[in-house]
This record gives sequence, C-alpha cells and structure tokens, in this order.
Amino acid sequence: MNTPLHLRWDGSGRQQLLARAEALLQRRGRRLLGIAGAPGAGKSTISEWLLEHLLTNHPRQVALVPMDGFHLAQSLLESRGLEHRKGAPDTFDGVGYVALLRRLRSETSREIFAPVFRREVNDAIAGAIAVPPEIRLVITEGNYLLFDEDPWNEVASLLDETWFVELDQDERLRRLTARHLKFDNDAAIAEWRATGNDERNARLVAAGNQRSTLVIEHTPSTLSAPGLE
Repeated sequence: MNTPLHLRWDGSGRQQLLARAEALLQRRGRRLLGIAGAPGAGKSTISEWLLEHLLTNHPRQVALVPMDGFHLAQSLLESRGLEHRKGAPDTFDGVGYVALLRRLRSETSREIFAPVFRREVNDAIAGAIAVPPEIRLVITEGNYLLFDEDPWNEVASLLDETWFVELDQDERLRRLTARHLKFDNDAAIAEWRATGNDERNARLVAAGNQRSTLVIEHTPSTLSAPGLE
C-alpha cells in the first residue's frame, strides 16, 4: 500500500488540490473524485469550495453528488429502532450508492439523477441532483468512501482519486455540536450526538486515511483559512 500524500489546508495546499482536480478533468472520459473523512471534518465545505472553483473554468462540466443522499428514510429507521444510530454504515443504502457510482462511470450518454439529504427535513430527497452527459468530473463526498467493509469496500475502486480530510479533534467536535444545534435547540442533545454516535462513526472512518490518495490536514493555524468556516 502506498503512503498517501499529505497536504495542509493552506494557500499552497489548495492550489495543489485544484491542480489535481484539473488534471482529472484533462483525462479522457468521465472521472470520479471522492472526498472522505469523519463527521464534521470539513468534507462538504471542501467539496463545495472545489466545485465552485472548478466551475469557473469548466462550466457545466463538474457535479457534486454527496453520499448522504443514501441515508435510509427517517420513518424506516424509526420503524427498526435505528434512529439513534443515524449516520452509522448500516443506516445508509450502501449498495444503492455503489450502484450509482457504477452508473456514473459507465452511463455517460444519458442523464442520471441522484438523491440529496436535506438536514432541514432530516431526510433524503430522491432525484434532486441531475448529472447530464456533459459532466466530466463528479465529486462525491461522505464518511464511508474508504470504509473497508461490504459494500463500502467497493467504492474506492470506482474512484479515480480519494482525498481524506482530517481536522483537529476538539475543533471537529465543536463544529459537530454547532451543526446539531442549528436543527435542535437542546445543547445537551447536540453534545450527546457529537460525542456519542458521531464519535463512534468517526472511529470507523479513521483507518481510511491510509487507503487514500492524499490526506488534507487541518491544523489550528489553518482553521480560519478561506472556505473552511
């Protein structure tokens, strides 16, 4: 196994990330880039930053398809007594996510639709993201892109590169708690979610950094970098 490249989330690191994504766009066919990491590490922020910058020079050629759209429905989780474990690997349709990635790689002559997770309704919405044929780079982000258990262990082989995002532990927990507070005013519940279920899932995700193409390091000196807040 090759040792992943480590880049800091600073000006130089961001330029290297953009250059790597640009190189994928220059290759033939449609390419898939995965951004993985623990809950609250900054995957969504980095993915959206990358999408915005790439679309400046490559309009209508880049799409973002998050893994979170494959959350099982809240009603189904409640019927199975799994709502307190939401976000764990078995609370996603992992097989469905893998199938979508396969389609995105192979079915480049037709429009493909993907689901998206909406925190404001705490549920996934089907067919909310359109990926037309002209898309040449699909960015996908989520916790379990490098998780080494079935069916998640099929994901990495469908991606051209995988980037693993690491963030200072205290800062990551602070951000997770703040995220939960946006949708639930109970500070005790928000902290319980961040340090309980989210932290159990973070431990599952952690080993993925060694299977990634590169690791993006957040440190106290880069926490205020543009695009991170």
